[in-house]
Amino acid sequence: MKFSEFWLREWVDPAIDISSLCSQISMAGLSVNSIEAVQFHSFNKIVVGKIEQCYSNPDSSNIWMTQVNIGIDRLLDIPCNASNCRRGLKVVVARCDHLSSSSVKVDVSHIREKHPRWILCSFSQLGLFINQEGVIELPCNSVIGSDVLQYLRINDNIIDVSITPNRGDCLSILGIARDVSVLNRMSLNEVDIFPVTASIPDIIQIHIDDIEACPRYLARVIKLDNLRSATPFWIQEKLRRCGMRSLNPVVDITNYILLELGQPIHAFDRDRISGAIIVRYSKENEIFQLPDGSETRLGTDTLVVADEYKILAMAGICGSQEVGITLDTKSIVLECAFFSSLAIIGRARKYGLYTESSSRFERGVDSELQNKAIERATHLLLTICGGSAGSIIDITYQNKLPSRDVIILYRVNLDRLIGNIIEDVVVTDILHRLGCKVTKQLDYWEVRSPSWRFDLVLEEDLIEEITRIYGYNNIVNISIKTNLVISRRNNKALSLKRAKTLLVDRGYQEAITYSFVNPKLQKLLHPRDEGLGLLNPVSVEMSVMRLSLWTGLLGAILYNQNRQQLHIRFFESGLRFVPDIKAPLGIRQELILAGVVSGYRYAEHWDLPKDLVDFYDVKGDLESLFQLLSQADNVEFFPVVNPAFHPGQCAGIYMLQEYIGCIGTINPFLEQKLGLKSRVIMFEIFWEKVLGRIFPHAHPLSPFPFNRRDISIIVPEHVRASDVLKECKKAGGETVICVNLFDIYRGQGIVQGFKSFAISIIIQDICRTLHEKDLAVIIGRCIKSLEKRFQASLRDGRYGSNKR
Repeated sequence: MKFSEFWLREWVDPAIDISSLCSQISMAGLSVNSIEAVQFHSFNKIVVGKIEQCYSNPDSSNIWMTQVNIGIDRLLDIPCNASNCRRGLKVVVARCDHLSSSSVKVDVSHIREKHPRWILCSFSQLGLFINQEGVIELPCNSVIGSDVLQYLRINDNIIDVSITPNRGDCLSILGIARDVSVLNRMSLNEVDIFPVTASIPDIIQIHIDDIEACPRYLARVIKLDNLRSATPFWIQEKLRRCGMRSLNPVVDITNYILLELGQPIHAFDRDRISGAIIVRYSKENEIFQLPDGSETRLGTDTLVVADEYKILAMAGICGSQEVGITLDTKSIVLECAFFSSLAIIGRARKYGLYTESSSRFERGVDSELQNKAIERATHLLLTICGGSAGSIIDITYQNKLPSRDVIILYRVNLDRLIGNIIEDVVVTDILHRLGCKVTKQLDYWEVRSPSWRFDLVLEEDLIEEITRIYGYNNIVNISIKTNLVISRRNNKALSLKRAKTLLVDRGYQEAITYSFVNPKLQKLLHPRDEGLGLLNPVSVEMSVMRLSLWTGLLGAILYNQNRQQLHIRFFESGLRFVPDIKAPLGIRQELILAGVVSGYRYAEHWDLPKDLVDFYDVKGDLESLFQLLSQADNVEFFPVVNPAFHPGQCAGIYMLQEYIGCIGTINPFLEQKLGLKSRVIMFEIFWEKVLGRIFPHAHPLSPFPFNRRDISIIVPEHVRASDVLKECKKAGGETVICVNLFDIYRGQGIVQGFKSFAISIIIQDICRTLHEKDLAVIIGRCIKSLEKRFQASLRDGRYGSNKR
């Protein structure tokens, strides 16, 4: 935000120079970007003059010869080539010998006198970049002979300040003056605002459809006598020095109030409004005419101000050209409202607009400022243009306006976070100067923040403010004493870092993607789930919170495939955000470990095959992770259906019968839709559901030989091999140290709907050598258990081979 130093000093004028003032503002948290002098050059004498005579030069038709009165005993003969030069004009007169040749270029080659002593100045010759040709036309009440530097206040500075998003109250002269007054322990020279007495009965009806979005709306009908009146020079200059140009008195005054108080105001042509004013949300594809005459179609989420037939303005953003002020306007409707920032945020960006009004409403406007602003604007309008005003129509829903809750500030927390003790009386004084209502208790303060400081909500906010005003440089530079407590470590818990290290060892690379994702891509992966939309997204492609990490990882896969990468393995850990009315704030956050794999199984090598990675490669990586937990025997993979995955190549991961994640090959439809160039396998694990590690227990090695027996059984097609192996292990008891599936057969000799498993069983006892009859009992127990649970039968009615 740009503002004039002189304008700021009208509100608060500390006895410090511009450099110290800007340093003070920066240290208070409002970064000063630049200080720019209004004038580029120093002048010793520039005065107000009046053109008494003006006639054409006989030597040149383009030159006027003037006689100018500057308050001395004679008239000055001054040549001038400006088109607006005329008799009776009040002008700026300067001596030529006080203007350096580098600053002012005066063409006098056609004048007989080689060195004229005086010139009539334009704005550019004074170093003021105002888009106005010819000599400066001063107001008629300018005093002849007075110092122009003082009259125009040219020895001013323009200060450019960056306002942080939480300090919307500083987007005005009033807001910045408040901070300067607090820092210098000075009072504000506030403008006296008196109510304007209504002198006409004209009113306009107002209806508010959404009182949450617009809890307060003020309007007033004003009849103007002369809209062609010139805006006073002092208003034009203040606007210009803040980066705004003068248009007409109504627009200039609304802009002036916006800069002075921080409250956006808008004016409509009363004769172009049909019926009542209605504050509502727009309809789908409703047309709105922008100020430049172009049209845009609105969505249903845009708050508008409308009449019975058309939209008058996008609430808090800009007005329509259809009801704009022209030189023929006789009567206006002045509106001043409080719009909720949530109803305005993101709308300007959505339609490619940026206005001074939207930047303030998005950050928040003082909810108690509207009446003062409309009275101030009315007074200035009637003073400049003349006319009469109607009464203010005030529609306010007090219970919907922002309320200021009491914040408890504890002394112990203040001391702990700052690391320095600030006296109670100083803390109380700072809070009072900030505009807070303070009640001091024994060891804490009860604080209610002012209406313009909507960023003060937590105890930490108050501590930050106290530190800022107290001065960071006033805090003693000593080491902070902290009492560290060594926490107990849960050795059973596998750290996420260790799991990530394992994946890196297996050839993966860690990726970090945004939590904000493309809603279209997310809808393809999760068609049955609704994501959490952002109120103020960075872009349309980053407008919802992610429901899984796959959305960002698939974007990384596509990015690398487009750059000829043929061996891609990515993993990422992070939160996913699921709307859930039962969760705090309606959002459930879950920590996810996810991965995507594509391309060849191995990096290019002369001795390795160029096989594409498949489902079982990634499944093996996950099994290695579960082996690290010593939970491999407790993890099972069951077929599931997921729209993001290929039918038949998707499995849910269960640990002790609890769902902890899934793995699968991406659906071919999605693969084609996304433009992926090869098969992609994805997985995700809900990390907080993964159980802790099972610590291994050492057992003595058996000195006795082990025996292997192979059996071949026939089971129904639906029976899972893992269930068969677990049953064998369970039935065999402690002497069965290993069960392994080494063959699956379907075909000749096997009835359709059945399959054959070839299983090896390793048997060993720690106390003795097992004999054949012992082995027969163990194998028989296994077969009997399989027959009972799975209706299994031995293939060809025989089993076994004695191998060691």
